[in-house]
Amino acid sequence: MIVSLTGTLLEASPSSVVLDVNGVGYELGISATTAASLPEVGTTGVFLFARMVVREGAVDLYGFTTRDERLLFDKLTGISKVGPKLALSVLSTFTPAALATTVVSEDVHGMERVPGVGKKTASRLIMELADVFAKDPTLLGLAGTQSAASVAAASAPSATTSIDADVTDALLSMGFTSQEAELALEGREEVGANSLEAALAYALKRLGKRG
Repeated sequence: MIVSLTGTLLEASPSSVVLDVNGVGYELGISATTAASLPEVGTTGVFLFARMVVREGAVDLYGFTTRDERLLFDKLTGISKVGPKLALSVLSTFTPAALATTVVSEDVHGMERVPGVGKKTASRLIMELADVFAKDPTLLGLAGTQSAASVAAASAPSATTSIDADVTDALLSMGFTSQEAELALEGREEVGANSLEAALAYALKRLGKRG
């Protein structure tokens, strides 16, 4: 079982990376949250927590910059009818702390922000995750961290500013300039690209790069 990888970042997109580990290239699926925190392509010594998923004869790898994100990926894929793709979509919409808060507060409407998740699925995810969280102090602790951080919400950057900043960081790590990033993000709110994943995909499309 592969649980972590350290190597040179060869390729990066909003949904996957390629790490060269001692001459072997590993492709890992990632969330937009992880994509936004990656260093520049070509950086050596890049560490990712990993999870290997074996299904129907296929072996897929997924990477995470934090242990908490990998833990939540495991909990999400442990839910019936939730595969790696949906799990990454959830983790692209929420940071681990924000997801924990959404679950603990039973915020079904908030869960509906995940692309492709309707009210019925959102309710099921909240219900099943709430049961998982109730049995895991580590996960409940994530919600506590988010709550503590929200005390300073009034003086914190807006969600829009945060998304733009995270997408800009991701684009810079892919080799684009700050000016290109700024231009690529123009009009994203008007088209409804209001999650980190959607905003990053929108920017890359405007830059003519496929994710």
